Amino acid sequence: MTTKILITGASGFIGGHTAANLNQLAPKAQISRLSRSPREEPGWIYGDFAKPETLQAAFQGQDVVFLVSTTERADRLELHQHAVDAARLAGVQHIVYLSFYGAAPDATFAHARLHYATEEYIKRSGLHYTFLQDNFYTEATAAFIVDGAIRGPAGDGKAAFVSREDVARSAAAVLAQPEQHRDRAYQLTGPAAISMEEVATIASHFLGSPVRYINETLEQARESRASYNAPEWEVDAWISTYTAIANGELDGVTNHVEKLTGHPPMSVVQWWQQHSE
Repeated sequence: MTTKILITGASGFIGGHTAANLNQLAPKAQISRLSRSPREEPGWIYGDFAKPETLQAAFQGQDVVFLVSTTERADRLELHQHAVDAARLAGVQHIVYLSFYGAAPDATFAHARLHYATEEYIKRSGLHYTFLQDNFYTEATAAFIVDGAIRGPAGDGKAAFVSREDVARSAAAVLAQPEQHRDRAYQLTGPAAISMEEVATIASHFLGSPVRYINETLEQARESRASYNAPEWEVDAWISTYTAIANGELDGVTNHVEKLTGHPPMSVVQWWQQHSE
């Protein structure tokens, strides 16, 4: 029997790379990709999380849905709930959800609380689930750098950064044999937890110019981000990225990437080396 798998967020990095990896791991699976706008290419299905009436038809006939969490926005949880409701009504059996490490109702990182709420909503739906709870992406270690400095109230806390490539490979491994991963959660991390000071040292080496880490106070963090004119919830989420690290909520290291993929995860140094060539 051919397993029918729908990948949301397929035009993004995680969704796209998961689909490519899955084609190699499970060539007999019928893989479809969800798009927010109609596309003529074969294998693409139209469905918009903000338009729930489009989702049930998109999910119809699918066995497994890889629910890639949407971009950060004020109504993010509602969009996830639309997708879960549509999956249940369409007869989907299993949701693989891209969540976050340390998802909990009292997590410091604002989006970790949202991911927890989505996980609970999926559990209440009665569908089988697999939660892929990834740590902060290794790519963020480059994005953190602004004008030669990493600024944020992370103290000397550490995070076990994981590359998006490893997350996509892990997701593909789960989707290739979904029945073996039903009703489980995996914490996807890199091979070691490192501090912002260590990130700055690594970045300095590969950029060939000094990168400083400035351990801001909460007041300084809010002031340094004021020029972005972002909504309050978004500024709070940005700052909680660092305070969650300071509180020691992101420093756990697991073997789950290697367990799923058969290969050890990429370190921050390896990622910088690969992307500096």
